[in-house]
Amino acid sequence: MQDRWDSLLNEHVTLESMLSDPDVLSDQNRLRDISRRYKELTPVVECINTIESRRSDGEAARELLAMTEDESEKEQLKVEKESADADVERLEEELKALLLPKDPNDGKPVIMEIRGAEGGEEANLFARDLYEMYVAYASRRGWKTESMSVDPSEMGGLNQVVFMIKGDDAWSRMKFEGGPHRVQRVPVTESQGRIHTSSATVMVLPEAEEVDIHIDEKDLQIDVYRASGPGGQGVNTTDSAVRITHKPTGVVVTMQDERSQLQNKARAMTVLRSRLLKAAQDEHEAKMSAERRSQVGGGGRGEKIRTYNYKENRLTDHRIGFTIYSLSDVLQGDLDGVIDALATDERSRQLAGEED
Repeated sequence: MQDRWDSLLNEHVTLESMLSDPDVLSDQNRLRDISRRYKELTPVVECINTIESRRSDGEAARELLAMTEDESEKEQLKVEKESADADVERLEEELKALLLPKDPNDGKPVIMEIRGAEGGEEANLFARDLYEMYVAYASRRGWKTESMSVDPSEMGGLNQVVFMIKGDDAWSRMKFEGGPHRVQRVPVTESQGRIHTSSATVMVLPEAEEVDIHIDEKDLQIDVYRASGPGGQGVNTTDSAVRITHKPTGVVVTMQDERSQLQNKARAMTVLRSRLLKAAQDEHEAKMSAERRSQVGGGGRGEKIRTYNYKENRLTDHRIGFTIYSLSDVLQGDLDGVIDALATDERSRQLAGEED
């Protein structure tokens, strides 16, 4: 264990030196990778240093305790020794968590896609509520959001919305949100006050850079057409909308929100790269674990990761059996309690797997 600690400490020192190297500073890709690793190692190094400091404190207290004959001083040294030992034990557990394998997508911006699924216009209205919830949560966390594509429905909901979230810990928090979300409430379209069940699907993608995944231009079919608004209403007089089809996989991405065809193409390529990267990562994980399920599924009422029950002011995450009765706060962006529970569950399973 000490050898591993020494190796990490030495790597951190080396990375710190490289961050001031002119050759590294002139290479943006290399600088990004080194900065990311340095930032990842910093809390590990701080924890190791604190462990060694408190371990040294405990040893010093033990040595003094063996030499002193004063009873009051013995009592004080005993308290100090026990405190140092307890700190070392606690910090070693924290270090175990810090040394767990890192998610390769940590630190990357997040692309989220929300669609109304089963339930007609009520599903589209719920998709809008989820979008507003995530934007509010991002604001609370100090993250930046950027709308990439919005397809509004006729009654003010969202058929689909694609947006980006930028924040150092955005992926590590938002990765839990992918899947079918179910809502139980009285829709605005319901005249008799009956509770309906509908759903929206959320897909969470790490933004993929060109160095992450290569796309051959020959594999792309690019179509341009005139952008339109809700109900087919024309909103542009030029062929600025872009549809890109990745022929080997059949993945299709459309963008029409920007006035410029070049801007829409650039955004479509960003989303396409991210979808292909996520698909490649999912395929790799599926080979490693037969238990893995698709993130979005069919979007049906029976497939859900979470239920939002308005009448009971209840949110239930079915993956970990977590329930809270503060749905109204969650919808205002107070999502930390839910995500903390999911992150704790993930870390517990990872630690259990390492011990096994």
